[in-house]
Amino acid sequence: MSQQKPPNKHKKTINTAARLSGSAIQMGVVIYLGNLLGSWVENKYEFSFAEELITFIAIIMAMYILIKQAIQLSK
Repeated sequence: MSQQKPPNKHKKTINTAARLSGSAIQMGVVIYLGNLLGSWVENKYEFSFAEELITFIAIIMAMYILIKQAIQLSK
């Protein structure tokens, strides 16, 4: 008879940590690109508060993506 090995919890923990690290990087990239887009729109169309507005929208999007990924990881 062969013995069953217990599930490797260490491997699951590392996998979760790697996914969360990727999510943090993704969040930073989304906010940075939103800031760049806002700066470009502000300079191109002389819209006085475009950078702040688009950066704020990018932050909300990044938080939504992060929460969505965290819910998927918890399942």
